Amino acid sequence: MCFSFCSECLWWIAVGCFCYGKNNHFSTAMQGIHQSFSSSFFEFFTIFAIFNRTMTTPAVNTSEIFHSASSLLIIKPRAIGDVLLSTPVIVNLKKSFPSLAIDFLCEQFAADVVKGNPDIREVITFNKNNDSTLSIISQVRKKNYDIVVDLFCNPRTALITFFSGAERRIGFPFRGRAYAYNIHVVPRGGEVHNVNFNLDVLRKFDIPIVDARPFFPLNDDVRQFAESWFYSQGLKNTVTVGVNPSGGWYTKKWRNQSFAQLSDAIIEWKEWNILFFWGPGEYDEVQYIRSQMKHSSNIIPKTSLKEMGALLQQCQYLISNDSGPMHIAASLGVPTLGIFGPTNPALQGPYGDNNAWVRREELDCLACNLTACPIGNVCMTDLSVGTVFDAFKKLVTEVNSQR
Repeated sequence: MCFSFCSECLWWIAVGCFCYGKNNHFSTAMQGIHQSFSSSFFEFFTIFAIFNRTMTTPAVNTSEIFHSASSLLIIKPRAIGDVLLSTPVIVNLKKSFPSLAIDFLCEQFAADVVKGNPDIREVITFNKNNDSTLSIISQVRKKNYDIVVDLFCNPRTALITFFSGAERRIGFPFRGRAYAYNIHVVPRGGEVHNVNFNLDVLRKFDIPIVDARPFFPLNDDVRQFAESWFYSQGLKNTVTVGVNPSGGWYTKKWRNQSFAQLSDAIIEWKEWNILFFWGPGEYDEVQYIRSQMKHSSNIIPKTSLKEMGALLQQCQYLISNDSGPMHIAASLGVPTLGIFGPTNPALQGPYGDNNAWVRREELDCLACNLTACPIGNVCMTDLSVGTVFDAFKKLVTEVNSQR
């Protein structure tokens, strides 16, 4: 009784705040609450309700939670690579519980990563800037999920999970967010690869890990598009090395001039084709890199994320900064060399066999995770072409030895 009362009270208070607040923003709405109630009363009520909801949840029976559930929502809003590295959770859940309906919540730009996945019933999307938290919560509550698994666990997804209406709310108890989950998974973010970080949710319940490979679904239409484009460019039945100079942070990006020199070195070494990949806002960059080369190269056309994935699959190798395309290529079985600096390849590197990574090992500031560097981004600017080229040749040798 008390559990149900507090859950519904908090939800309707939040809805009231939503209506009261300006521009439908949750933060503004919260100010409306404080104007309507005394600060001390509101804080007491919120703490009491959160404590009550957490403490009155029935004890966890790990053998029954998933067997008795009919629907489950996985939350992983972004980024492209992070969403992709969460997909092993989906396939392993479905293998153990074939009748379980699995939905996925992510931001619109990342939806193509999971759309077409045969183990997902529905992909629910939202716009980070335009959709309010309460509108997302309302959409989630209408689904009446039995279980919500939050693999992101930031303040916003914690709120979505807490107000989801699901009896079982699973997540990582990061500081200030543990209240949202009544089943906690110990986070190992700084210890294991992101794939295994996500799979720890299943290990919590002794669910077998049958397949740990990330999965990027491609349909026949995009495969045909990629094959036709390769034929039109004279790239079919030749060795093509994809080169991806993009990166979400500038600190993760190797120098454009270095990519040009590396591409020339590969052509002079093997006479292989070079194909540059780019995403929104990056076309001028790859054009510049190509203009700095001594030899000819190709640039992919403007594509959707699915079409880009199909073009990546046509390549024999990919050299890439730490980025979404790097993870997509690795998931599609393309031998991939990742170039790293501020991020940790042991935690976020290309996952699976026939992949490798390279970085300037002598630095003591590697894996700093800084999006702005106070010392000139030396991990990337001073990473030599020779070092990356040697790592690529080593990868080629290892791949050929297995063929």
